[in-house]
Amino acid sequence: MTTGFALDHRTVEIGGHTMAYVDEGAGTPVLHVHGNPTWSFYWRSLLTTLPDDGFRAIAPDHIGMGRSDKPALADYPHTLARRVADLSAFVEHLDLDGPLHLVVHDWGGPIGLSWAAEHLDQVDRIVVLNSAAFPLPADKRIPWTLQAARLPVVGDVLVRRFNAFSLGALALGSGRPWLGAEARRGLLEPYDSPEHRVAVHAFVQDIPTGPADPAHPVLVRLAERLPELDTHPVQVHWGMKDPVFDETILRHLVAHLPHAEVHRYPDAGHYVLEDAADRIVPRVRRFLTAGR
Repeated sequence: MTTGFALDHRTVEIGGHTMAYVDEGAGTPVLHVHGNPTWSFYWRSLLTTLPDDGFRAIAPDHIGMGRSDKPALADYPHTLARRVADLSAFVEHLDLDGPLHLVVHDWGGPIGLSWAAEHLDQVDRIVVLNSAAFPLPADKRIPWTLQAARLPVVGDVLVRRFNAFSLGALALGSGRPWLGAEARRGLLEPYDSPEHRVAVHAFVQDIPTGPADPAHPVLVRLAERLPELDTHPVQVHWGMKDPVFDETILRHLVAHLPHAEVHRYPDAGHYVLEDAADRIVPRVRRFLTAGR
């Protein structure tokens, strides 16, 4: 592959669609759940190191993302509830019935944490990177860039035809002036045509701004269950230059998870694992290893 992402991928049928995933190493599973517009490539710094600590590092690509099937809008619902159901089916298929560790980023937070909240006995330690687990707070507004991407016609042209969301994320998602060449190629690679960007656009449209949106009750339910997740060891890594998951969102997250171990990275953006892998990876490895 042109990305240098040399890890093999496997496939499984989930809900009539092929889901691709990376599965490296042996031992306690560490399930990585990505957001939008990324894929398992985003987790490569952890996927290649956690097996050295005796962990089984697993990272699925959501349907429509990465190396998974990319169905048309009419052939897949592209909703938060369906993503959570797909993750549950994926965990069940891999027979990950023992306590596993969970690592989430961006929309992978609502997906992975919603699954975890309903399967508390299957989860041990949790790592959260620039994400949210509750409806949009009253003191937070969606940036105009996301609002534009959500518009029915304009958003379709911008996101699907011109790939503006993925390209914009490269520029706005880093605390650096520009991500390195490997990261740029890797993050963009699966989304090389309008047909392959359906899920990217649908993810943005699914962001709830009010109670009438389909994802809203899922996030309400998750927020209600967060105190139960707070009984688990939680580690948070936060790029403070994130224009969306900013300090306001972090403050609300910490209020929901008051016992979490929090690490702030003033020089990092939304793609915090790209900006600060040299600091995050050792901390995650120590945190997960301490659970033995």
